[in-house]
Amino acid sequence: MLKKFFIVILGFIVVLLALGAVKVAQIKEMSSVSHAMPASAVTSYEAKSVAWQSVISAIGTLAPVEGVTLAADADGTIVKIAAESGSSVKAGDLIIGLDTSVEEAQLASAEAAASLAKLQHERATELVAKNTISKSEFDAATAQLNQAGANVAALKATIEKKHVRAPFDGRVGIRLVNLGQFVARGRALVPIQKLNPIYANFNIPQRQLGSLSLGQKIALKVDAFDKPFEGKISAINSEVDASTRSVSVQAILANPEEKLRAGMFVQVEVELPSGVPQVVIPATAIAYAPYGNSVYVIEKMKDHDGKEYLGVRQQIVKLGIARGDLVAIVDGVKPGEQVVTSGVFKLRNGAAVQVNNAVLPASSATPKPANT
Repeated sequence: MLKKFFIVILGFIVVLLALGAVKVAQIKEMSSVSHAMPASAVTSYEAKSVAWQSVISAIGTLAPVEGVTLAADADGTIVKIAAESGSSVKAGDLIIGLDTSVEEAQLASAEAAASLAKLQHERATELVAKNTISKSEFDAATAQLNQAGANVAALKATIEKKHVRAPFDGRVGIRLVNLGQFVARGRALVPIQKLNPIYANFNIPQRQLGSLSLGQKIALKVDAFDKPFEGKISAINSEVDASTRSVSVQAILANPEEKLRAGMFVQVEVELPSGVPQVVIPATAIAYAPYGNSVYVIEKMKDHDGKEYLGVRQQIVKLGIARGDLVAIVDGVKPGEQVVTSGVFKLRNGAAVQVNNAVLPASSATPKPANT
């Protein structure tokens, strides 16, 4: 029994040694095989030097060159509406007329009294020349004539106050009163605005004040229309707002078709003098991170064995302005360098890549997405 036991133990040991030898051989075979990571498929873009027109972006509001809400200058009942809502009027055109029947009757009486005073003054002039009446009687006739004329002028002014006229060429808004309505003095009647040309009011930070000048061109965009509108800066405020540290700017735009209306929200771009060319790349090439934004530059590299391969170098960059799908690089990328534009987040510094530009991401400075 003891002999059999030793034989079993010896056989077991032989089996273990055989299995160990096989495993060692397998490990040696696996260690001799290269375990280099496969190259990642990416798309590339050649950094270009482009002379972009620098702009200052701001938001603003349209305002009329001239605009008021006409109000009643006297009490009265509305008897005539000469200009309906939305109509175009010229300076001096009648818009709303109030009842002047009482004033017109008083004017007729005053004009009759003025005619009589004029005749009496003419007679007094003849008589005083002949020394028939005293100088005081002549002075009384003169005063009476002047008083009668003043009464006529006052009544005419009162009547004119009840004829509300356009103070300038413009377009009438929606009227606030109706025919037959009694209105008190100061009651708002109808707005009127001059829309051609039109103002655009906006604010810019004080640090950009030195880049502005009168006559500088602007481009204005409104959600209601696809095309931009052009204008120029007409005024820069003489003081900076102490609470926002921004300065108010006013631009003037031609508006012959009156498409632009006062109160519209607008996006304004102020064109700055042309600067130095900037290196631009697609925004998809940027790997954004809290510690710094970076890109992956494609270049030829060598592995540990000295074998050459196509790899990527992570490069920290300083970003400039963005326009459409493109971003300007202030520092970090040179013109002509190839950068990765898709597959950025699966890369690391020194990783092998293979470029496949069969399908490229968008890279336009003026993109036009669908359904926008």
